Amino acid sequence: MSIQAINVRNQFRGVIKEIVEGPVVSEVDVETAGGIITSVITTRSVKELGLAPGREVVALIKSTEVSIATLQGPGNDRRD
Repeated sequence: MSIQAINVRNQFRGVIKEIVEGPVVSEVDVETAGGIITSVITTRSVKELGLAPGREVVALIKSTEVSIATLQGPGNDRRD
């Protein structure tokens, strides 16, 4: 499964493991061969696309749209 009509080189096939729905945006965890990818999309899009745990999807990643976040909490503080 790959999407030919979209010019995105980074396509990762995977299975949705978890969706954390919020009132406006939701976090979607996709398990791929390379690990878990977490995407933040609108809750409306989750519903319109019929996303649910166990569903096979393709995660599309454009280099201009990648965000990096740091983890906070015990064991993740660089001062430890």
